[in-house]
Amino acid sequence: MTLITHWIDGKPVEPSGAATQPVYNPATGEVIAQVGLGTGEDVDRAVASALEAFESWSQVSLSKRTAVLFRFRELLAANADDLALLVSREQGKVVSDAKGEIGRGQEVVEFACGLAQLLKGEYSDQAATGIDVYSIREPLGVVAGITPFNFPVMVPLWMSPVAIATGNSFVLKPSERDPSAALFLADLWKRAGLPDGVFTVVQGDKVAVDALLHHPDIAAVSFVGSTAVARYIHATASAEGKRVQALGGAKNHGVVLADADLDDAANQLTAAAFGAAGERCMALAVAVVEDSVADALVDKLAAKARAITVTAGDQPGADMGPVITAAAKTRIEGLITSAVEQGASLVVDGRGCVVPGYERGFFVGPTVVDRVDPRQDVYTQEVFGPVLDVIRVSGLTEAIELVNANPYGNGAVIFTASGEAARTFHRRVRAGMVGINVPIPVPVAWHSFGGWKDSLFGESHVYGPEGVRFYTRGKVITQRWPQREEPAVAASFHFSGDAQK
Repeated sequence: MTLITHWIDGKPVEPSGAATQPVYNPATGEVIAQVGLGTGEDVDRAVASALEAFESWSQVSLSKRTAVLFRFRELLAANADDLALLVSREQGKVVSDAKGEIGRGQEVVEFACGLAQLLKGEYSDQAATGIDVYSIREPLGVVAGITPFNFPVMVPLWMSPVAIATGNSFVLKPSERDPSAALFLADLWKRAGLPDGVFTVVQGDKVAVDALLHHPDIAAVSFVGSTAVARYIHATASAEGKRVQALGGAKNHGVVLADADLDDAANQLTAAAFGAAGERCMALAVAVVEDSVADALVDKLAAKARAITVTAGDQPGADMGPVITAAAKTRIEGLITSAVEQGASLVVDGRGCVVPGYERGFFVGPTVVDRVDPRQDVYTQEVFGPVLDVIRVSGLTEAIELVNANPYGNGAVIFTASGEAARTFHRRVRAGMVGINVPIPVPVAWHSFGGWKDSLFGESHVYGPEGVRFYTRGKVITQRWPQREEPAVAASFHFSGDAQK
């Protein structure tokens, strides 16, 4: 049985303890490897290596850092097929979707290649007589990323390229459910010429997470995961004086007005709800539909849901793969059952989905639940599975009120032909990312990703300009170079504007 290790100081390192956890192929239900669970000793060793590497990496010129980023980008593109197959095998998503997440991560690498432009400071000549003032941004030190199972490549690439390009060392704690992609990335970084210790991988569970949160040499923590854990990460690391960006859960809504193109809306909702088996923090889990077109839209959604090909992610023609674990399958099917028991109308039932040849796999079929009440469990909880709730409303005002009443604020989408309605929606809705006839409004890399309300803890969004600011801190220099031929200027004992003139 393969043991999945750490990556410390540029090479695989076995855990110091004996604890392991099985890694499954979700499509077959079989254990395909064991991942070593890191100890506090492992974290200490990893951070020590990263700290030593930071001392030299932070002094490397921007042009040389950028050269590493460019080589990493080329290696990532050249190895995308192999990496996608690895992701599909451990995470379950279809290969084409795995390639898509690699592509979105590559966008951030490309953004980081332009860090020389983004790190330019400001300069004020002759701010006072003979005095110039300028500002720079410097790296923080060793920073950590704690990332989720659903995007084992993209989310680490939201964080690490920006952190590394700005001069930090980066310690990644990937999900223990699909840990191999992190080692694949580590090998690519090394092949790109990144010095040993600048990118480190520590495998593990809560023990490793807590060791990182409390470690005195970790300057900042980035996290993506559930709201409960995001709140814990933020509170714990903040109490230790660290910078924290912690992205939590979501309940994203897609509002469909009567003037929308229903065929297009149905296509977009289907892909956004059931793609990646609904295991996306930006999945459109709720269709908020204007009453007059609800019956017609539900009929279209039902037909499309039934036409989805559910099978192992590496099989030809696969539209949707399994969910990540048997426990996730049980939980999702339980929420579908609760919706029926609490009065919703089950239009398409994905419970008990069995895929020929993969009978032990963790499959849940596409599910459409109509006439959902916002008080029902299927709505109040983040299902994180292939379940689309349909809630009927009288119009735009009621739809916005529904979205805003939800505790999450990651993404919100509207399908409409009305510019007036779209403008009203994007100005009034309380969500960090808004789509107008776009089902998954994840911003391109030169903007920043982040939600509102219980979808984000901390002030900083991920990647883009906010990512650069998160991984650096400002320094302002005030300088004067006395001219020897001029009379000496007496130092002032008074802190005043006149003293500087």
